[in-house]
Amino acid sequence: DRLPPNIGQLKNLKRLDLSNNQLSSLPLEVIKIKSLQKLSLSRNRLTSLSSEITQLSHLKELNLRNNQLSSLPPELTQLSKLEALNLGENQVDSLPPNIGQLKNLLLLDLRDNQLSSLPPDIGQLKNLQGLFLSNNQLSSLPPDIGQLKSLLSLDLRDNQLSRLPPGIGQLKNLQGLGLANNQLSRLPPDIGQLKNLQGLALANNQLSSLPPDIGQLKNLQGLYLQKNQLRRLPPQIGQLTNLKWVYFTDNRLNFLPQEIGQLHNLTVLFLDRNQLSSVPIELEKLRPSTHIVVEENPLPLHILSQYR
Repeated sequence: DRLPPNIGQLKNLKRLDLSNNQLSSLPLEVIKIKSLQKLSLSRNRLTSLSSEITQLSHLKELNLRNNQLSSLPPELTQLSKLEALNLGENQVDSLPPNIGQLKNLLLLDLRDNQLSSLPPDIGQLKNLQGLFLSNNQLSSLPPDIGQLKSLLSLDLRDNQLSRLPPGIGQLKNLQGLGLANNQLSRLPPDIGQLKNLQGLALANNQLSSLPPDIGQLKNLQGLYLQKNQLRRLPPQIGQLTNLKWVYFTDNRLNFLPQEIGQLHNLTVLFLDRNQLSSVPIELEKLRPSTHIVVEENPLPLHILSQYR
């Protein structure tokens, strides 16, 4: 299918949606619409992106999700007004080294690609609020990621991360951090500096302990640690008094600190499939409506029945 040739004459067109077609390249007619601010080419068959896209100098949103792109033209970073760039569900294996030139970028979606590393220049995206990198092949992150001071949400699920960079604690405004399905064996102490964090997803990693500094996450509401190798929890866990949802399913916990009874806002507490042979009496201090799950632990029958 082809676009009508005269579409390029729509001199005042600001939004164009060409998603769900069979386009294999960027139509030249589109390049002529200099006034475009929002362009969607998602769910097409694009294998490459022409550098001529830089002629659309007023673009604020560019959606290239679900194509067959394996690389990006370096010239893409000349779209200085770009605020949202969606490249999810492609085959991109690297980013332009000068990605930091997109100074106005608020959202960068790169989930479901083939990225094995990020360029240091990514730290220059000072206005970035959302960075979505789930389901790539990242084994490490550049320390420069700590410079993303405006970042609110960072999704790194389903990668190959074995550690976090020291600068992670500099993301002072971060509210959501997704790290499930990686290979993390420890958390850096400065994780406790993420004072605005509300959700921390760490399921399916290789964590055997948590740093005491985790108790500094005063705004944390959701803590997801299923399928790790935790044996004990630090007493500082009791300082997380805003916690509502806590999941410790499928770990190796054989002891709970009495401070867990200080989590008065808990809605759910999953402790099933661990190695607990007792629970602290302080657990009874939690509000009666708290849903506590303790199945598949070597607990006495009277305790198992109490929380059933």
